[in-house]
Amino acid sequence: MLKTLFAVAVATFAAMGAVEAKGIPDYVTKAVTDAARPKKDRARDTDRKPMEVMTLAGIKPGGAVADVGPGSGYYTRILSRIVGEKGKVFGFNPTWVAEKFPKAAEGMKFLTENGYPNVEGVVQPMADIHFDRPLDMIYMSQIYHDQVWQKIDIEKMNKAIFAALKPGGIFLIVDHIGRNVRSVEQIDKLHRIDPALVKEQVLAAGFTLVAESDILRNPYDLGDKNVFDPTIRGHTDQFIFKFMRPK
Repeated sequence: MLKTLFAVAVATFAAMGAVEAKGIPDYVTKAVTDAARPKKDRARDTDRKPMEVMTLAGIKPGGAVADVGPGSGYYTRILSRIVGEKGKVFGFNPTWVAEKFPKAAEGMKFLTENGYPNVEGVVQPMADIHFDRPLDMIYMSQIYHDQVWQKIDIEKMNKAIFAALKPGGIFLIVDHIGRNVRSVEQIDKLHRIDPALVKEQVLAAGFTLVAESDILRNPYDLGDKNVFDPTIRGHTDQFIFKFMRPK
């Protein structure tokens, strides 16, 4: 029964995404439909809605972007194709991630050497994030909450992200919703976070909230299970916040 409900939910939200797809730029469509993307990545597109997310982000060809916590490169590959030859993508792994998952940093080197030359792997302490140029966007997908339970200095981190962006630059955050999940212990247990807490923390660094989206929402996820629970994994209720460093 539960799986049936999730199937209905996925179909419903996929239909919603199809409607929104009318305004998707050609360069985003080409990046997502790129034949070089791994089959396992393309299989996740229905749930992750990369066309809609990247359109909301507003990143364009020639841009400079950081993909924070890129994992196997799902979004890194897409961003690489969007920004193109004149653009740059930093696959940024916080030091604690690189230490815990050594292959993460190696994955960025693999992309650089196998068809994605505009990608550069970077490993730094999360609270000291910085680059050799001001960026158009810093993208943090499903990993903001991890910085909290890892007890990173969030205030320092958000200020560093602010400083790393151009005036008008975007800080895009996607994460799993956990209503009233605000303590380190709660976040560690569920791998979710209260969206209101994220807003408070990022706005305090000087950002302006310019957009938020419901395209990854799932009302069938009650938010009471760890995101890795097999009954909910890949279908969690998620928020998207688009913050901007004021011009």
